[in-house]
Amino acid sequence: MDLAASEILLTFCRLLQASQMTVSVTGATGFIDNHQVRVLTRSRSKAELIFPGKKTRFFPGVMIAEEPQWRDCIQGSTAVVNLAGTPIGTRWSSEIKKEIKESRIRVTSKVVDLINESPEGVRPSVLVSATALGYYGTSETEVFDESSPSGNDYLAEVCREWEGTALKVNKDVRLALIRIGIVLGKDGGALAKMIPLFMMFAGGPLGSGQQWFSWIHLDDIVNLIYEALSNPSYRGVINGTAPNPVRLAEMCDHLGNVLGRPSWLPVPEFALKAVLGEGAFVVRMFVLMSFTGLFLIISAPNKQLSNQLQVLEGQRVVPARAKELGFPFKYRYVKDALKAIMS
Repeated sequence: MDLAASEILLTFCRLLQASQMTVSVTGATGFIDNHQVRVLTRSRSKAELIFPGKKTRFFPGVMIAEEPQWRDCIQGSTAVVNLAGTPIGTRWSSEIKKEIKESRIRVTSKVVDLINESPEGVRPSVLVSATALGYYGTSETEVFDESSPSGNDYLAEVCREWEGTALKVNKDVRLALIRIGIVLGKDGGALAKMIPLFMMFAGGPLGSGQQWFSWIHLDDIVNLIYEALSNPSYRGVINGTAPNPVRLAEMCDHLGNVLGRPSWLPVPEFALKAVLGEGAFVVRMFVLMSFTGLFLIISAPNKQLSNQLQVLEGQRVVPARAKELGFPFKYRYVKDALKAIMS
């Protein structure tokens, strides 16, 4: 993951001030997780960050636990937040695709096993497990909510297995599966990849610009995860997206206006290569880990299709369940979210 991890834990701590919860968090080296870390350290709550053998920044008051310590962290925690997974914004190969899936399933499976093996008195009562909009597949015309069926591509397969693993948790543990959209925050994620292009006067939509961009402000995804931890009504699948997804062209127009830069040209090939590297062939845009942002995925070698850029794809996802639960979105419109982020 990337920026989403740290930024989410920052706000998270502030929200947990009065709750005195002990929360174990996997995947604490990313965009969302790190935000939550900083939040937890500013409150009287306790965060235990668990991850598979990777170093991370030190946050005062936060316990950093590697794999041998996971059992001790989870046993006695009030809840577990599972955000772990190999970043997907890389060149794809059969090995990378295998790691994308296995990293999510392996960590989720281990977390679930440790929860299930915990004695009743020290077993966490809540598991909030991340998943992604990739579950739905892509479409320019359909509207997806939590009741929509899964897609039939690789990403949908990953998400189905990912969620299926989390569903094996003990039935006495309340489970919330958050299908996270494209997270917008100041220090990473989608905007970190888009802003440099705009600042070079090379900003604009990718492909047709008609792809749907299902986004959520960092503060809102943090608050949604907190609500899922603390509110017993939050269970099952919940889409972590803002109520008003936009076409990518509209998103780029708003970003250009906020930055004082034009958004009238599609992103040119040289700019894509600057982000992705030489030999890149862009086939589609998707979100697997929405808190990891907007990614262009490489799935074909340059020697086969060297100069072709197909229209990228997205999905229009709405947070029907969150709205039903009365979740108070702070940023319902992308224009307001971008202004707040860039101010």
